[in-house]
Amino acid sequence: MHQNDLHPLRFFVTEAYPCSYLAGHMARSQVQEPMNDPATTATQRYSAMVRRGFRRSGPLTYRPCCDLCHACIPVRLPVDLFIPDRSQRRAERRHAGLVATVHPPAFSPEHFELYQRYQRARHRDGTMEHDNPEQYRQFLLASPIPETRLVEFREQGHLRMVSVIDPLADGISSVYTFFDPDLPGASLGTYGVLWQIEACRQLQLPYLYLGYWISASRKMSYKARFQPLEAYSGGGQWKSLALNETGQIQNS
Repeated sequence: MHQNDLHPLRFFVTEAYPCSYLAGHMARSQVQEPMNDPATTATQRYSAMVRRGFRRSGPLTYRPCCDLCHACIPVRLPVDLFIPDRSQRRAERRHAGLVATVHPPAFSPEHFELYQRYQRARHRDGTMEHDNPEQYRQFLLASPIPETRLVEFREQGHLRMVSVIDPLADGISSVYTFFDPDLPGASLGTYGVLWQIEACRQLQLPYLYLGYWISASRKMSYKARFQPLEAYSGGGQWKSLALNETGQIQNS
């Protein structure tokens, strides 16, 4: 599917709303109007849009379209070039006992309880800690494509982490991960990304799409530790994202 194949799609721009990542900023999103495509066509369209910097929230596909800010940078990882650093290797060893199982997206009270604990511990400055089951379903389980999967990670039967992923034509899109916030000394989020990298390799898919990276957002800082990242620069082009030791973009 080429760039021209996106032209029949219709989009709208949202009203301004408070940014979830940068305090004091207002955001807007460009959102694709839902279409009743056959499953194969829907997956092709969605894959093409992710390659052009879009993400999804539930069934809606969007990208930032802010008036005065361009801080959100779509990033992806070429998985065959990735070499884990020392802390990532340590996370892999730390969680070697986790057992992952892959399922179609479906509501589970156990998952929702973990999601609530994660939101209360990690995102108290946002609104998702107050999500009810229906909001949770719409955010994570409703998807525009049939390939969406939910990955459960358990340790000795205990649920530790849940990831929602979208397999695409050229990679996996990492939609969202939540995990046990009370496990001492854990690095579950890092391990979740490492698992997705290996899943891409097993499926012979070249890229792991990590969504948006914002240099000034602490919530996004973990993405800079997975190198070499590529950033979407518009016009269908992805370029290497050169970062310095503090995780900031190097001057070209």
